Amino acid sequence: MSATLIAVVVALVLGHMAPSLAASVRQYGWYRDWLRWLDSRFPEGSFWRGRWGLVLALAPISLLVTLFQLALLDTFFGLASLIFGVAVLFYAWGPRDLDVDVDAVTNAPDPVARRTAAMRLWPEGGMPAVLDGGSLVEAVFRNAQHRWFGVLFWFLLLGPFGALLYRLTAISAEGEAASALPNETREGARYLFAILDWPVAQLMTLSLALVGNFDTVLGAWRDAGGASFDVRRPFLGAVARASVKCELADEAADYDDVATGVEAGDAGLAPTPPPISATFSGEVPELRDAMSLVWRSLLVWLAVLALFVIAGWVS
Repeated sequence: MSATLIAVVVALVLGHMAPSLAASVRQYGWYRDWLRWLDSRFPEGSFWRGRWGLVLALAPISLLVTLFQLALLDTFFGLASLIFGVAVLFYAWGPRDLDVDVDAVTNAPDPVARRTAAMRLWPEGGMPAVLDGGSLVEAVFRNAQHRWFGVLFWFLLLGPFGALLYRLTAISAEGEAASALPNETREGARYLFAILDWPVAQLMTLSLALVGNFDTVLGAWRDAGGASFDVRRPFLGAVARASVKCELADEAADYDDVATGVEAGDAGLAPTPPPISATFSGEVPELRDAMSLVWRSLLVWLAVLALFVIAGWVS
């Protein structure tokens, strides 16, 4: 477990300290070529063109990674396994830096530039970017789930095999690679991706409840069908919207309290903060609070993992 925590921290730090390295390493053209090769080899009516045809693409890669992972378990006192875990997690993370993409939206000088930047938060070939606050909040959390939390969860559960399985499934379900798959195969990939995402969304909701308003998160989760076992229920977006709305309401209430105090002549209070729109260059305060909640949720995950490590040492 301690090796897992080290791998997570190292991969995170590397991704932020060496963005050019991350961009050059996180290339998946080989996997798209592999999918195209399989598609050219199997005729209509074959297993490949069925609902679970993606298994043919994932199985050889997963088997190879698993065998390599097992072979390195006790090599060089676990150092080889740690390095392999860091490498795979770093490769599967992202592939783009979420902070950079969100900053590009908030710092865009005009609506056209903002829409262009926001497109990076939507899957390639999917629906066009929507620039209202609620849609952007959902986009931030969807990207956090697919770029960070999904990879992290399956890495914690299954090691490098889990992280790579999640990333390759995501590529198969969204974007350019997905559009090139047969219809049934693509639908199967999306269903598998939904299965892998369901526990991630549940844990993200729990962490949001811990770092935000618990009652608000619980109510939104229940109303959006989060208690259902239907893996295709998009409840995380509703929870994210409710959480950010609650954060903005709290900020507005704090601002009103300070402003009221100053007007009453209470000079001991802190200076009145400027309106949110003045402190947020992109004039989309929802994005700022969404990223704040995402980071706080990630810290909760890492803190829980650290507690498991400490508990293992104590015992």
